Amino acid sequence: MQTDSTEKRDRGAQVTLRNHFLAWQCRIRQIAMRSDAGRPSGGMTPRCVGTDGGEISPALITLVVPSDSYESTAFFKHQVRKTTDPRSVYEKGLEFLQSTHFQNSSRFSDELTALFSIGSTVATALLERQECVLEFGQYNQTYSLPCTVRELPSSDPAREATLWHNRIFNPEIPSDVHILGFRPDWSQAQAKPPAT
Repeated sequence: MQTDSTEKRDRGAQVTLRNHFLAWQCRIRQIAMRSDAGRPSGGMTPRCVGTDGGEISPALITLVVPSDSYESTAFFKHQVRKTTDPRSVYEKGLEFLQSTHFQNSSRFSDELTALFSIGSTVATALLERQECVLEFGQYNQTYSLPCTVRELPSSDPAREATLWHNRIFNPEIPSDVHILGFRPDWSQAQAKPPAT
């Protein structure tokens, strides 16, 4: 009975940490869209290290993707395809991201994504290891998230969402890129200050 109680408490703490992280991610992304023209902030670009502590990348640009990304992906795709003016694409996309996109953190998956060019040594290293630790920090809040790493298949909606989101900022991104998913192990994740 005591073991069951401990397991339930641990699961509860993991859910709390997950929800705390996603709410923080949505808040800092909304600030970046509204106050800094969408430029990735420190909390959106974690340091990536191996499980041995060795640095894989000083900063990865990550995305949080809605669990149901159909609407946002369709919007981004439409904006990119309807004009050849990259400024117009960027302005319409930014307007969308500044509105209500990040207001409800419960809409988002906890699997983060990142886009890499073909031939990226960082993507190669991550796919060989299949795990890493992402270290986030901004506004006196830090998170250390051990993650499993996978390449998202072409049929994965999160891959499409990531590709078309990135094309809002650079419509010339080709289709043959690496898009990796980072799934946190919330039982081993840490936050400072702790999630409450």
